[in-house]
Amino acid sequence: MDNFTYYNPTKLIFGKGQLDTLPAQVKQYGKKVLLIYGGGSIKRNGIYDNVMDKLAQINAEVYELPGVEPNPRISTVRKGVDICKKEGIEFLLAVGGGSTIDCTKAIAVGAKTEIDMWDIVTKKKQANDALPFGTVLTISATGSEMNSGSVITNWEENEKHGWGAAPYTYPKFSILDPAHTFSVPKNQTIYGIVDMMSHVLEHYFHQAENTKVQDRFCESILITVMETAPKLLKDPENYELRETIMLSGTLALNNMLNMGFRGDWATHNLEHAVSAVHDIPHGGGLAILFPYWMKHVLDEENVSRFKQLAVRVFNVEVDGKPDKEVALEGIEKLSQFWESIGAPTKLSDYGIDPTTLEQMADKTVVAATEYGNFKKLTREDSLEIFKASL
Repeated sequence: MDNFTYYNPTKLIFGKGQLDTLPAQVKQYGKKVLLIYGGGSIKRNGIYDNVMDKLAQINAEVYELPGVEPNPRISTVRKGVDICKKEGIEFLLAVGGGSTIDCTKAIAVGAKTEIDMWDIVTKKKQANDALPFGTVLTISATGSEMNSGSVITNWEENEKHGWGAAPYTYPKFSILDPAHTFSVPKNQTIYGIVDMMSHVLEHYFHQAENTKVQDRFCESILITVMETAPKLLKDPENYELRETIMLSGTLALNNMLNMGFRGDWATHNLEHAVSAVHDIPHGGGLAILFPYWMKHVLDEENVSRFKQLAVRVFNVEVDGKPDKEVALEGIEKLSQFWESIGAPTKLSDYGIDPTTLEQMADKTVVAATEYGNFKKLTREDSLEIFKASL
C-alpha cells in the first residue's frame, strides 16, 4: 500500500435520542444559525420541530434556507452565501441527507470568501476558510456527514462536479439517529443502499498492493449491506436494520476504507455527467452504470480483483472456470442484487435515449481528457459505456 496520513476531525454522535446533544454542540460556535434543509419532509416527520426546540434551548437566532435540491444547485448555494453575509451567520446546521450536507459545505466556504463558489467547485480557485457547520442526518447514503467532499450542480451550464476543501469542509459534528430515517421513502432508501455500496466498490478497484485489511473491510460492508437491505425494505421502521445501514453508509466514505490507496471513481464521473444533463437520482444512475463500467474495464491484467470480489462477496463457485467467467458472474450477481431491491437497470428507465449520449460523453472529460484511477478512460470509453447502458 502507499504511505498515508489519516485525519478525520468530525465528531460522530450516533444512536437513539442523540439529538439531545444538539444544544451543547451548537453553542460552542455561536447563536446565529442558518438551518439548511430540503423539500420539507423534516416538517412532516417532526424532525424540524425537534431541532427548533433544541436550538431554542440556547436562544439561537435561527435563519432558514429550505428547498435544497436532490442534486444541489450552485444557485441555492449562492442564496445561502448571501444570507450568511447579510445576517452575520455564525454556524450552519444541515438537517437532511447528502444533498443538503453537500450544499451546506459549499455555503460554509462561500460565506468566508469573495470568490464565486462555482470557481472553487470547478477548482479554478482554492478555499482557505469556512464557517463551522454541523449535520443532523436523515437519509443514509452518501457519507457526506463524515467527510470533506461535496457535489454541486450548475444546471444553467449542465455541469456537475465533486470537490472538497479539507479541513474546512469537514462537519464539526454529525448527529446520526437511525430513527430519523424511519420515514425515508422506499425509493430513496434503495438509492441510498446503492450509493453506499458504490462508494465501497469505488475504493475496492485500485492499483495498490498488499491491501488485505482494506479489502476485507470493504467486503464485510458490502456483505452486511446486502444481508440487511432486503429485510429493511420489508420492515422500514426496524431500528436495528436502520442502524446497520446508517453506520455502513458513514463508514463507506469517511476515508477509513481507502487508507493507503486511491480508488477508481470513474463510475461517479460517468453518473455526474448523466445527472448533469438529465437530473436523475444519483443512486439510480450508479445502479445502472456500475455493472457496465465493470464489464467495460475488465481485462486479463485486472481480472484477479474482479474474481476476488466475485468469490468473497457474491459466493461465485470457481470449479475450474476461467477467471474471466468467474468475474463476469460476480458482476451479474451485483446487477441482479440491485435489480432485486428495485433499482433501475437501464438509462431508458429514466427516459434517456441516444440523442444525448454525445453530450453526456462530453461532460465526462470536462476536467481532463482521461479519468479513472483503476483504468484510464477517455470520452470514447464513456460513449461506449453509455451506449451499453441504454
